[in-house]
Amino acid sequence: MDATTVQGWESGRRPVTAMAAGQLLALRRRLLGYGADPHLLVLLDAAMEADSVIAYALDEGPPDSDLSRHPLAGWVFTRASTHMIAWALTGIAPAALPPAPAVTPRRRGPSPVNPMLADPERRRFYDHMRRYAEIADWSGEGGALLRRQALYLCSYDTAPDTHAWLADMRARRPVRLTHSTWSPEWADARSLATSLTRYGELDVLHGFIERGMGDDAGEIANLNYWAYWLGLDRAPRSDDSFMADRSPRLWDAGALLRSIADRLDPALGCVDLNVHSVWSLIVSRPGVLAADPGLAQELRGRVALLLDSGSVSQQARRELDAVHYVLRLNSP
Repeated sequence: MDATTVQGWESGRRPVTAMAAGQLLALRRRLLGYGADPHLLVLLDAAMEADSVIAYALDEGPPDSDLSRHPLAGWVFTRASTHMIAWALTGIAPAALPPAPAVTPRRRGPSPVNPMLADPERRRFYDHMRRYAEIADWSGEGGALLRRQALYLCSYDTAPDTHAWLADMRARRPVRLTHSTWSPEWADARSLATSLTRYGELDVLHGFIERGMGDDAGEIANLNYWAYWLGLDRAPRSDDSFMADRSPRLWDAGALLRSIADRLDPALGCVDLNVHSVWSLIVSRPGVLAADPGLAQELRGRVALLLDSGSVSQQARRELDAVHYVLRLNSP
């Protein structure tokens, strides 16, 4: 590959996403043959999805009247692609990235340590997301996915007025969760509740856990979303309606429990939601612990740590006690 081509990719002058599909497939095969990390190549799709969102947001053209053309309007993003976008906003590398090699090739001149956008570009990105979140809000249910995903990305904004703006967006569309039914409002409420935990606002999350997951419909939607967010449900989704699917074949219960168990961390703002999700999964799939003794052992340690930390709500503590009891019943 010509050095100027690689330099064009790294500087953004020649984005990889502008490459012809056949050439991109050939490039991936060549990179693998040259010894590129396979786990890094797998993330190339998520990285290109992130680039498409960032490029669209930084386009200084007037707002598009057709919201369906926005990259966030017709594709539900996973954690991998969302964290790729956040990498350019916060400088924090996605957890899915494999560790960098101990020795890296020397480059001519200085090179950035991450793809973080400059301050003016980040401001343009967040202004774009706020504008489209408000436009989508006025559009009703047709703009539900765009509104939800734009709001979530705005929660990374460290501007002094972000918290107040998010609260105002929540007040504009008060969510009335009803039992035994699912609607796009449910997904919006969940996403906004988790976003507000970045600002220490936990009451909204606790209210959502109580009212949004107090029946089978809410519990199923929560687990379906977890499986998709974590990449265990690999089918792409054009909207949030898949969360209401009651099919038991969407994801593997053991893999999902292991992935959520890794998030039983007292330092996480959404730890109460993570506790509830683990409890709900064990209750709905009672055989999941017996199928993986190693996971049960790991979960015992995490539950004990959380119970000793005193960092969870009373409801989460009751659910941890219930999980602890089930773990004792399943111990050899």
